[in-house]
Amino acid sequence: MATLTIEKTPDVCGGIARVGGTRIPVWLLVAYRRDGLTDRQLLEAYPDLTLDSLSAAWWYYAEHRDEVESDTRRQVAG
Repeated sequence: MATLTIEKTPDVCGGIARVGGTRIPVWLLVAYRRDGLTDRQLLEAYPDLTLDSLSAAWWYYAEHRDEVESDTRRQVAG
């Protein structure tokens, strides 16, 4: 069920995994979390997010860690 809120569309955000219905990529949320932001802070910064969508992002990262880490490296590099 969680995967239904994560989307990958070729012409949106370069096709990388993002929260469904938004342009917020999973890699960005993971990077913010790694930098110490809490779920509450992320929800305040991104009003389009819900606890369910954050949970889906964390689940997606846990299941597709290599993909999300690769997305992160590409975005940071360039």
